[in-house]
Amino acid sequence: MREAPPPSKESDPSLVSKAADPIAMARRDLKKALPRRFFKEAIAQERDGKFVLLLDGRAAKTPGGHPLALPTMAAALAVAAEWSAAGEIIDPAEMPLTRIVNSAIDGVAHRLDATAAEIAKYAGSDLICYRAAEPEALAIAQAAAWDPVLAFARNKLSAPFICTQGMVFVKQSEAAITAVRHAIGRIAESGAGAPFALAALHVMTTLTGSALLALAVAYGELEPAEAWQAAHVDEDFEIRTWGEDTEAMRRRASRWCEMNAAAILWQDVQSGV
Repeated sequence: MREAPPPSKESDPSLVSKAADPIAMARRDLKKALPRRFFKEAIAQERDGKFVLLLDGRAAKTPGGHPLALPTMAAALAVAAEWSAAGEIIDPAEMPLTRIVNSAIDGVAHRLDATAAEIAKYAGSDLICYRAAEPEALAIAQAAAWDPVLAFARNKLSAPFICTQGMVFVKQSEAAITAVRHAIGRIAESGAGAPFALAALHVMTTLTGSALLALAVAYGELEPAEAWQAAHVDEDFEIRTWGEDTEAMRRRASRWCEMNAAAILWQDVQSGV
């Protein structure tokens, strides 16, 4: 799968203070010593208009010390279920939804505009705009998976994107980029759920290499699994040609868990339940 070219936070420290990277923040937590399970019951409860995670009756907090509070009961119940399913060791690697929520509260909430801009950068060199000239079977597979997403962007977002063959950069029109920025900007201005929605959208964008695939999921045009498959058209073609790499598939499965968690968070935050 082709990675989009926006600069990483590791390579450009100046970006760290400007934009929150939910994936980087989540992976940071994986490096900490793993604690034993210290609670028997994890539940969600409404408190002061928010929905908090309670562990044996005590309000949970994020790694940054903020209350682990969500804007909808649906999202809080999903997080509580993840904690309830934890084993004897609390392993963040097995809790992707909690990791994304933590990054939303500790990071994205304080950098909404910068995070929205970071997502929008991907549209400037979006995965689905770069096509193979050959082999023909791959070009056909790309068109089948990606052309409907371009049609969604054109018809629903008023964002007309153009494609190119190979890896030569193609500059998209200002109209297309502006339309995507407006779509993401509306999410950034959506109230109490904005940090969580943006964090979810950011994770889906970076994992797929495509802001357009992420927005297609957000708008209900694609199911998360469909977007994930579309993001891996090239990789799946190589697997059919050369065979499967066990370690690569293990990493892909791990990333899918993160993608699916982001999609669940998006849906639950939008539900208003």
